[in-house]
Amino acid sequence: MPPTGFRELVRERYSVRAYDRTPADEAALARILETVRMAPTAANRQAFRVVVVRTAGREQELRRIYDRDWFVQAPLVLAVCAVPDEAWVRAVDGWSAAGVDATIAMTHLLLAAADEGLGTCWVASFDPAAAVEVLCLPDGVVPWAFTPLGHPSDTRPPKERRPLEELVLDRR
Repeated sequence: MPPTGFRELVRERYSVRAYDRTPADEAALARILETVRMAPTAANRQAFRVVVVRTAGREQELRRIYDRDWFVQAPLVLAVCAVPDEAWVRAVDGWSAAGVDATIAMTHLLLAAADEGLGTCWVASFDPAAAVEVLCLPDGVVPWAFTPLGHPSDTRPPKERRPLEELVLDRR
């Protein structure tokens, strides 16, 4: 059952590492992708792309990217890619927002999926060269993060977080 409010959604969302093969509803996928499209990006450049891959029949190929059984259990794997040539760049030092834009897009994707009752797991430990090859990414499109997308077949473990006092530097 999807959470009822934003704070509950954030509290209840977890990194799913077991999925059933029930296909994700196409309307839910469309809503998730629309949420990603609405993600804030530097100067609204939207310097990211989302690649949607159906896992059925492609499990071995996808395992070249990230070799875990659960990575290919879900019916879909989504890749969020950065596009540095389209990104806003800070003039004073040349810093590019491409990675931040892709990260924000992935965060929106994860939360939108949880809102639909679907599971995800942020994967950054992958083989970038294999990702470019398997996904047939054009030059200038950089794989940034992956997630399976599907119905969880596990249960949420306890969520452990550091105390707020360790994370916030209050300078008021």
